[in-house]
Amino acid sequence: MRIILLFHRAPVRVTKITIVRSKLKLRRSMLQLKQALSQEKAETKQMLVIYKKYTKRQATVEEIKFANSQLFDLLKGLGLSVFAVLPFAPITIPILVKLGKLVGVDVLPSSFNKPLPKPERPPFNNDVN
Repeated sequence: MRIILLFHRAPVRVTKITIVRSKLKLRRSMLQLKQALSQEKAETKQMLVIYKKYTKRQATVEEIKFANSQLFDLLKGLGLSVFAVLPFAPITIPILVKLGKLVGVDVLPSSFNKPLPKPERPPFNNDVN
């Protein structure tokens, strides 16, 4: 503890800030995951509707292309779920994603690859009356 006191004037404050920062980072990543999964869910429902229309010969070519790309995304997610069951999944899945990027193969579904929009902050008002 004395070593920490030599480097920081307020080690308790720095520790509290680090804990809060890590909690916020975890919360933000969980919200991004929730948003990506909800987008996948909506796209999968739309895919099923398009395939239902296709059986009645009412779907357009663009709708079929979208449905087929969504089916491939669904299969990508199923492929990753196999690695999620294996031991050391928090290590193996990021390694697979990095290796896929190096080789040029897209491992993640499309909703996980799109950058999510950042919430806009209100402008800082520096007017003092």
